[in-house]
Amino acid sequence: MTDSSDSVSRIHKRYTLTTFTPSSKYTSFTISVIIASAIVSLSSIYYLKSADDLLVSILTTVSVLISAQILDHKILRTDYSKVLHISAFGNLLWLVTLVGGLLSVYVFSKPHLPEIYLAEGMLLFASLRVGIYTSVMGTKIKTALATCLIQPLAMFLTFVPVSQWIPILSDPRSIGFGLVFIFLGTAWTILTDRATGKLARAHTFLQAYVAAMTRNDPVDMETMMEERSQQSKVSTFQILFKTRSNKNCRLVLPDVHPGPFHPIGGSNITYLIYKNLDSSAMVMHSVSDHSLNLPSKSQVERYLASLRESPTVHEGYRCTKPVTVQVNKARTVGLLFDKTAVLILSLSPYGMEDVPSSVKTDLEQYGKNRGFERVLIVDSHNAMGKEISAPDADDLLKAAKSNLDTLITKDASPIEIGFANSDDMRIETDDLGPGKIAMMCLKIGDEKFFLGWADSNNMQNGLREEIANHFSRNGLNLLEICTSDTHYKSRNARNKHGYFEFGSLAKSDDIKSWFLNLASQAEQNISAASFELLAQETSVKVMGTKQFEDYSKALDRAMRMTQGFLVVTTLFFFYTMFQP
Repeated sequence: MTDSSDSVSRIHKRYTLTTFTPSSKYTSFTISVIIASAIVSLSSIYYLKSADDLLVSILTTVSVLISAQILDHKILRTDYSKVLHISAFGNLLWLVTLVGGLLSVYVFSKPHLPEIYLAEGMLLFASLRVGIYTSVMGTKIKTALATCLIQPLAMFLTFVPVSQWIPILSDPRSIGFGLVFIFLGTAWTILTDRATGKLARAHTFLQAYVAAMTRNDPVDMETMMEERSQQSKVSTFQILFKTRSNKNCRLVLPDVHPGPFHPIGGSNITYLIYKNLDSSAMVMHSVSDHSLNLPSKSQVERYLASLRESPTVHEGYRCTKPVTVQVNKARTVGLLFDKTAVLILSLSPYGMEDVPSSVKTDLEQYGKNRGFERVLIVDSHNAMGKEISAPDADDLLKAAKSNLDTLITKDASPIEIGFANSDDMRIETDDLGPGKIAMMCLKIGDEKFFLGWADSNNMQNGLREEIANHFSRNGLNLLEICTSDTHYKSRNARNKHGYFEFGSLAKSDDIKSWFLNLASQAEQNISAASFELLAQETSVKVMGTKQFEDYSKALDRAMRMTQGFLVVTTLFFFYTMFQP
């Protein structure tokens, strides 16, 4: 795996923490109401020894809670859902404090249950509000400190009898413990915000990320990323098949890499290319990594505009029959268009991360030495896996080189092409991007071969084999199923990957039926064809390796600080449980 991919992996690991929030504002609202009711019940029964009118106390407190949530929303001018998420977590901390205090009586044999835990839980709730308001919402520290007590104090004053306000709140331990928590929350927000060094403040990045993910607003994130991107030239190759029936189609191999994440920059670049080329293109995954991400929509538009000006560098009408070579787990499918070879690499069903650039460099040089004008390499990206191991990389090279050696001995024949996409199939599943799926039928000599494509971020392991076996049972020869590696997401995936790979939501039987249906359509559309090889070099800004490394290091520093503060806060919390 390349350095940029490793950095992206670490960044994703950090940002998966943001998926810990409840799935919707309704869930958070319900959680906050239930926990607030539990706080009132536990406090009234065990701490205040007054369960009279408990139901009235619960209803009144819940009403105050809801009013305070609305007031927070108005004062802070932020999404109501964020206010509800914070309320749910804050009330949970308060409840944990009360339960901890109750347990401490039995664990440490205390003579009575101290009421200080009522105030401690309230102020622990307030300290959380300080940290979240400043880091996620961008609230100034002064504003956060001034408003942090609104909700917890309003609840406290509602369910605690007036006669006990002063005794509880004037206890030095209540105030002391609470102030320590608020100090820790304030110190955390100041120090972690400065953890990025020369980059923009950490909280600025976090707020931009949250805006992109929750409000689909990529402007701030794209601005920061584009400022740190570098001008570079990226290549795009297209094999345009021109048919007598004028139903043209093409294979596209862009050097740009989808990403960095939806909806930023080129995350949906594969569909945009597909749509820009009349929905008759298979946009393959090249041997590239996240360093070749386009950082903003403006750079995406520049790149797309350049595709319309792609010059033709070669024309022909003959192609060899496909060659498939398997070496252990590694499989390559090869086609030779005159002296341009196309190699499709796969480790399915075992899977892997992006093919290393060293494989591409080695194969291009090998092809040049063997007399090929160019070798175009496709990363089929059709099974989930980890960083490719050295033995597997060696096997891919052996299989690919053997494939090239065989291709150069093959006779070429006129080619016929048929293409079909799923635009009219009404496929609705969140593990596909908007390009859905497509199928190409290649008739070379007296044989027909099928190449499938999915606008998705990888595929579930074994799905490719299920589709291939289904085709075989129906008398069809499936060469490969490739994905575009799109980083488009119709909804957030609350899993360890951060996305839904193809087959994780759609049923395999449906998928097999979709592809077989398209294969039939593509076969019906088949027509004699010539091909043109188009090559374009575009000057655009790409994110580069260093930018991801900087983000990753900054996040690592912020995370280490956060872990340190969590340890200190937890130890102090347990210390408070020892108090008589």
